[in-house]
Amino acid sequence: MKDIYENPLITRYADRKTAEIFSDDYKFRLWRKLWIALAESEKELGLDISDEQIAEMKKYADDINYDYAEKEEKIVRHDVMAHVHAFGEQAKKAKPIIHLGATSCYVTDNAELIQIYDALECVRQKMLTVMDKLRAFAIKYKDLPVLGYTHLQPAQLTTLGKRATLWLYDLYLDYGDLKYLMRDYKLRGVKGTTGTQASFLSLFDGDGEKVKQLQNKVVKKLGFDNVFAVSGQTYTRKFDYAVVSMLSKIAQSAYKFANDMRIMQSFKEVEEPFEKTQIGSSAMAYKRNPMRSERICALARFVESMPQNEAVTASTQWFERTLDDSANKRLTIPQAFLALDGVLNIYINITENMVVYPNVIARRINEELPFMATEEILMECVKAGGDRQELHEAIRRHSMESARAVKERGERNDLIDRIKADKKFAAVKGVIDGILSPENFVGRSPEQVTDFLSEYIDPLFKSENYTPFEPDIRV
Repeated sequence: MKDIYENPLITRYADRKTAEIFSDDYKFRLWRKLWIALAESEKELGLDISDEQIAEMKKYADDINYDYAEKEEKIVRHDVMAHVHAFGEQAKKAKPIIHLGATSCYVTDNAELIQIYDALECVRQKMLTVMDKLRAFAIKYKDLPVLGYTHLQPAQLTTLGKRATLWLYDLYLDYGDLKYLMRDYKLRGVKGTTGTQASFLSLFDGDGEKVKQLQNKVVKKLGFDNVFAVSGQTYTRKFDYAVVSMLSKIAQSAYKFANDMRIMQSFKEVEEPFEKTQIGSSAMAYKRNPMRSERICALARFVESMPQNEAVTASTQWFERTLDDSANKRLTIPQAFLALDGVLNIYINITENMVVYPNVIARRINEELPFMATEEILMECVKAGGDRQELHEAIRRHSMESARAVKERGERNDLIDRIKADKKFAAVKGVIDGILSPENFVGRSPEQVTDFLSEYIDPLFKSENYTPFEPDIRV
């Protein structure tokens, strides 16, 4: 029993990898990596820094003396300087050159950007896993007719596989946007207190070319190629808005899928996984609630709310920076990623185990198809020499009577029986059952599935380094 609040994004929804990326330990290790990269680059460009000092820094890169740092922070009330002192306490010979010329945002902003990139990579891998499972589902059910819906009212038939391509295409578009965001990814770089690089210009005795080289060297040592062209003390917070908006897009796509699943499960056509010992309701033992899909919707809604917060933060950064972004960023960015991580974990789980009930689907089609088939019946009668206007009026009257029987008396749809019994339709009585085959009403749905997968999805997977991702949490 816990006696304090714990974040359910960590205890219930996100898996360990994403939680680790936004942990303090991950962050502080990045800080030390950044300090080492800076010192190495400054040495390479001629500053008086020894190999022994660099070696000592590297020795303690992952051996962080947290107790000392915590004590220091209580004294200096500054997290970065507390860790500078802690690092210097271990790497005593390097103490004079740790953080040389840098401002706090050298480590905080660059580290946060690396954390975001690593978290985006987790999102990318999980998106591919979901897309792979939807691809398999679309192929398997590309020919299975289902009722299509507009306004949530029965419309022309589609196929279950074609419907899956709608979910898949949303993710495909999101994936393209994600790749674009990651392809030209930037760090803040080495910019100094207000972004002018003045402190580094002083270190290199006014040699601006060396300052430019320093930034390039540091960024490359960290595994990146690009920096934000200009900055104040911080990189533009519009980038945080772009990141969280990207997460929101993916959440929107998952929300659409989960809502469709909830509706299909209420129709008893398709269900999410349901374990043998799972309880659907504490009161109604027979129930099989779409709890996983509902959970996707709940978490996705949380992610979708985040961009507004980042928009306000980006628009209220005064001049070269203000600090009201700091506490806010500690909440919004990690939690947006953690919530989306939970969404994708559940999305993976559902799509690899969806249960389809073809007989229920066929029954529901048969309840609606007679109305949809009347145009085909009418055309066949006209081909056989019938009067279109007379036949149209007959079908209208039969449709009204049949609809009344269904809605007012709860009877089955007997429209086809009525048409067969009407002598006006005698010429096509023998072919009506053939006309009513659901496959005749799905258009090019099967071919659209095949075309979409071969032209868009298969090439994507051939170009990506894809390994199926298995979430390490209970969903």
